[in-house]
Amino acid sequence: MGKSADSRAKIATVMAMLALLAGCKPVGPNYQRPGYTPTPLYKETGAATVVAPPPAPQGGTWQPADPSDGMLRGKWWEIFGDPQLNRLEERIASNNLAVRQEVDLYLAAREQVRVAQSAFTPQLAAGPSFTHNQLSQHRPFFNGSGGSSSFNDLQLVGQASWEPDFWGQIRRSVEAARAQAQATAAQKANIELSLEAQMASSYLQMRGLDLEQQLLQADVDELSGQLKLTQALLTQGIDTEADVALAQTQLESTRAQLIDVGVVRAQMEHIIGTIADYKIPNFSLPPSPLDLKLPKIPLGLPSQLLERRPDIAIAEREAAAANAQIGIAISAFYPSITLVGTGGFESTHGGTWIQGPSSLWALGASAVELLVDGGRRHAYTAQARDNFDAAANNYKGVVFLAFNEVEDDLSNQRILEQEDVAQRAAVASAETALQITQQQYSGGVVSELQVLIAENALIQNQRALATLETAEFTNSVQLIAALGGGWDATQLPH
Repeated sequence: MGKSADSRAKIATVMAMLALLAGCKPVGPNYQRPGYTPTPLYKETGAATVVAPPPAPQGGTWQPADPSDGMLRGKWWEIFGDPQLNRLEERIASNNLAVRQEVDLYLAAREQVRVAQSAFTPQLAAGPSFTHNQLSQHRPFFNGSGGSSSFNDLQLVGQASWEPDFWGQIRRSVEAARAQAQATAAQKANIELSLEAQMASSYLQMRGLDLEQQLLQADVDELSGQLKLTQALLTQGIDTEADVALAQTQLESTRAQLIDVGVVRAQMEHIIGTIADYKIPNFSLPPSPLDLKLPKIPLGLPSQLLERRPDIAIAEREAAAANAQIGIAISAFYPSITLVGTGGFESTHGGTWIQGPSSLWALGASAVELLVDGGRRHAYTAQARDNFDAAANNYKGVVFLAFNEVEDDLSNQRILEQEDVAQRAAVASAETALQITQQQYSGGVVSELQVLIAENALIQNQRALATLETAEFTNSVQLIAALGGGWDATQLPH
């Protein structure tokens, strides 16, 4: 075997050993999700509109067949059965500027993963060069009888360098970049969910205001008739001018309330148009009094909440990225090993440039270990560990608040349902009281003032019921958003 073949065999052996070393386990701790043990069931499940999972059997540990069982999926707003709301919600993903911004941020974060992965590949560079050299005749050891001191140098050289990932610095960098990209994707989902919930809440509030306007307009019509009747009775000497003034006051007060509701309704319409990215001067929604049925909301298991909320996913992925930074910091304690290679052609004449005798090559390696850094690497490592502890505690805090939000919304839903029953009874009583008072007024038993008091009581109770019904719908939206909407962590990019 010739020397060149022997050299190639040695080089191949060294490269194989380096490749094995490069595949070693990366330094630093492997990521473990910060621990959080949720309760087996939610405390507040008394609302009729909440569908809770069945209790675990005695002696058993009931689990759903699939992690997404008992959960809303995809377009969660369709649970309300309102085509107009569906159309408005559909515009958010494609038209809202905040969502489009988050998409761009995710795409940028995804490219950062490719940047980190590029470090696995050797760097290659090649190119020709030409220089014309004139050597000094006064240089040391110059021999005047020698050859010309002027010559050309033509080179066509390629260079390769590679820093094998012996200690896992590159792998941890890719790990951190990928986790950060996933956190950015979860942030996009979180922004979308927030806007979707704001859209649904604003839209349902607007429809609730339309219901109030309908009630107030009916009261205005009723009070207008009452005023005409009072004025007619005045001409007959039955009612007094004070009775007419009271009827006029009640009518104008109700008209003022109707105007106030219209102002708030316009604000809700502007919010809806802004979220859906409509040009506000050209955007309007016709009145549509709230007449929907409260939806049944599948609650799922508390343990599923860890996978359903995008804000929890953000915190968890940021903790994973922080954990990878520990390995990156630890890798700085190990030597930096670089493999280099050069090959090409060199000649003083173009005719002999690309020929066998003009070839050149070199292979080499270097290892550099930092011996003294004043404690910088220790500080970086300690800093990375502290950052991970902070990220882990942030994750636990986000989860804790998420469970609190769900419990709050569940209790609100239960209490609102109880208030709804009581308020409906109050409206029924107010209607009965008004009918009786009107009959008594027709019989001359009571004055116009008593009729107006009963009329005002009915108006206020009807508005209170409309406001309460709207609150039940908006709280349903808040509960759905607290449960994560139709999103879950399986939608994170890999």
